[in-house]
Amino acid sequence: MRLNQKRKLTRIRSMKFQFSFDLARAALLASCVALLLACESTPTKRETSIAERERRDQALAMWKGKCNKAGEFIYERAEGVDGIFLMNVRVGSNFDDQYRMDDPYGNDLDGDGYIGSFIRGNYAYANKSPLPDGWPPHTGYRFVEVRDPRDGKMYRYTGRVIEPWLTDKSYLKGYLKFVLDRESIKVRSTRYGVRFDDISTREERDNWIAGSSLKVIDLDREKVVAERVGYMVDWAQGSRAGGRSPWLFAAENACPEFDRDFPVASRLKSHKNRNQFYQTERFVEKVLKPAN
Repeated sequence: MRLNQKRKLTRIRSMKFQFSFDLARAALLASCVALLLACESTPTKRETSIAERERRDQALAMWKGKCNKAGEFIYERAEGVDGIFLMNVRVGSNFDDQYRMDDPYGNDLDGDGYIGSFIRGNYAYANKSPLPDGWPPHTGYRFVEVRDPRDGKMYRYTGRVIEPWLTDKSYLKGYLKFVLDRESIKVRSTRYGVRFDDISTREERDNWIAGSSLKVIDLDREKVVAERVGYMVDWAQGSRAGGRSPWLFAAENACPEFDRDFPVASRLKSHKNRNQFYQTERFVEKVLKPAN
């Protein structure tokens, strides 16, 4: 009888051990299956790299296709122009907002700086030295007219260089400053207007492509006399690695290029976004030659 009890106990212990072993094996199997499924659903580094390269190639191909329609198109020119009317004014810069339709390609000075960039003497004052041979003249116009969106009124801007020390001794003697003067006017007196627009589509912005239109318009005839159409693309597709700003780096891949007006020897190999400043004035001056 005792022998039978021992055999029963041995059998029970064996069954418990087998049950525990089966549970452990089932848990291990479940873990392996879960791991395999996770590996299948998570892209490997190689797969991610391939996907990024394909996306980049797609964006560059789309941009190159747009470049076939880009360029400067001048249908008429005018001589002896005293002033121009700015139909809109740039407000701030967009360095990394993928879908803000504010014409990143046309990035330039903004606010009063944008207005002043068209006024005679502004560029010469800002650069403080004679222009190198072959550079655009950046002559500027005698005045610029603008409608202020804050009050809806029309103003005429002119510019001059002053020595602030003459009226304020807190300034250093000899320090010069370019200032804008403005006066209210009832109606526009200039014949030609300048307008920039963002012409990007949603699909283009999905691929970090920015499209731009800059028009010179004969307002009396309501006729476009010249237009610059441009596109640029961020090849890294919006990457912020190393603190980069996508739209600034997109200036490296632009058509037409931003340094097109400068001699080949002086063109920048990188940081081409620097030549976006005054780009609007440079194009307008090709179309409307300032009066002497």
